[in-house]
Amino acid sequence: MKRILVIEDNEDLAFGLRNNLEVEGYEVAVERDGRSGRERARTWRPDLVILDLMLPGMDGFRLLRSMREAGDATPILILTARGEEADKVRGLRLGADDYVTKPFGLLELLARVEALLRRTGAAGDDGVRRFGDVEVNPAHRTVTRSGEPIELTPKELDLLLALLRHDGAVVSRLDLLHEVWGYSADVVSRTVDTHVAELRRKLEEDPATPRHILTARKAGYRLKR
Repeated sequence: MKRILVIEDNEDLAFGLRNNLEVEGYEVAVERDGRSGRERARTWRPDLVILDLMLPGMDGFRLLRSMREAGDATPILILTARGEEADKVRGLRLGADDYVTKPFGLLELLARVEALLRRTGAAGDDGVRRFGDVEVNPAHRTVTRSGEPIELTPKELDLLLALLRHDGAVVSRLDLLHEVWGYSADVVSRTVDTHVAELRRKLEEDPATPRHILTARKAGYRLKR
């Protein structure tokens, strides 16, 4: 499930955005000022940010600049007042990916959100994947946790990438054996369980109570972002 962070101080507008995005199947978080929005973007790792420019605490321009200067490439859709062309240009120059003018039509907003997510997802395995405080770079086959490199065996990394490819869906042990090891045999089905245990040990804060690499009882495993 894709994550969208809405940073908007208008309570009614934020409520409406959240409801409609959740109906479309997105996981949504809302922040109502720039500073808390910046912190949530840093810790929650959304797939897309919808950013109002006029915010208390830290305005949208400063927040946008802060994210880009920190190397955060999360797609950002800015909300601007109708007719404020200078704001649109400034926002795009600071690194915004698109904009919608207020008042806006819901269908237009949803179409732009979908287009941005599709565009960033088109990069395939060259794009960095994130869950919790873990970052996975499939192209370089590297994994970091809280910025520190984590050493995974080749099969542990292949298993992690397989779970990421299924984007939160449950994957059976048999399917994982096919995808990662290239065969299926009941006698070695514990191979998957053993490798999952190692991934949890290396990547979860509490391996005994995992938050991300989850067991689906009698079904398999899934990765929750």
